[in-house]
Amino acid sequence: MDLQALRAAGRPSLATRHALLAVPFAMIALVTVGDVLAPPDVHLGPFLAAAPAVTASFRGPRATGFIGAVAVLAQVVVAALRSSVTDLNHTFQIITLVLISVFVTLFAHLREVHEKELVQLRSVAEAAQQVVLRPLRERLGPLRVASVYLAAAADAQIGGDLYAAARTAHGTRLIIGDVRGKGLEAVGDAALVLGAFRAAAHQEADLPGLVDYLERAVAPDLDQAPGAGLDDTSSRAPGPDHDAAPHSPSPSNDLSEAFITAAVLDIPDVGQALQLVNCGHPPPLLLRGHRVIPLEVDQPAPPLGLSDLAEYQLAAQGFPFEPGDILLLYTDGVLEARDEAGAFYPLAERAAAWNGTGPRALLSHLRGDLLAHTPTGTLDDDAAMVAIERLRPSAQRGAAHP
Repeated sequence: MDLQALRAAGRPSLATRHALLAVPFAMIALVTVGDVLAPPDVHLGPFLAAAPAVTASFRGPRATGFIGAVAVLAQVVVAALRSSVTDLNHTFQIITLVLISVFVTLFAHLREVHEKELVQLRSVAEAAQQVVLRPLRERLGPLRVASVYLAAAADAQIGGDLYAAARTAHGTRLIIGDVRGKGLEAVGDAALVLGAFRAAAHQEADLPGLVDYLERAVAPDLDQAPGAGLDDTSSRAPGPDHDAAPHSPSPSNDLSEAFITAAVLDIPDVGQALQLVNCGHPPPLLLRGHRVIPLEVDQPAPPLGLSDLAEYQLAAQGFPFEPGDILLLYTDGVLEARDEAGAFYPLAERAAAWNGTGPRALLSHLRGDLLAHTPTGTLDDDAAMVAIERLRPSAQRGAAHP
């Protein structure tokens, strides 16, 4: 989206603005006629100041200054018809109207300058967001892929949620994650994880090695977070034997704002299985027909940035992933969306009830259903979803040779 498109998105259309310009002209005409016909002790001239003030709300300084000049001219005409331009009362009205018109025109100019700066900042932010969260290719070997990102912040396209895919010599590696933080710091941490994933996805031979690389890339940066000097026992994630979910640390710990949950997958081109390492992230869902199967790993790893993964025996767990299956990756912003009664969004139930075909259709359905689930049609937290379908051999040949 270019600058002109961004400006047009936040302002009325040109036809609407031209139509609105009739309003201040009508106001000037009505006040002028009423002032001329009013009794000698009634003065309606001060109401002319409303015309340039109204114009400044939807047009720039030129149109505002022009309307102000017309209003001053109308006041001069009224003064000439009623008594004299040099009449003290009309003189003060004319001077006041000139000053008001000048101030309103100046404010319209400042607002336009601010609007241009805001549009430029949004354009730069959009370009940066596209670099951080690159769109996923629709075809990755034998896989068909679709993704959707719903940012909670107004006018934003990315927050703390992340996803990426990389083709390797033997298959496709994917990551989906959620930075537990807010604002620009969360975007920076997301960029750090994505950069590390793209750099190592082709180099690390196995999935645990890739996850360990991500941890080592993230940990030095997150160590700078407030509270990094707390005692080790207070900042360590719960192990797999604990009841608490590893992605739900105590809110009293400052480090709870500086870690990243992630699910990292390896989907070989050959075979009917996938490998998964889950670092405190919600489990992926496998859609097979009308069944939804959560891919719960036996030994989840702690979130990235919370503890030294060398102390854990990282191991990838295998799951069946057959042709025709659809794998749904998501962040907890999807699960935490509430309706008017405060009920969470039942993702697995809604996915099981879906009757369409293909990952793009699935995400389109879930996106609309998710937003309809919330009272305002917006989310309180960022949400991302990625759907991956393993194509049948006939579909793969058809796609390769249309």
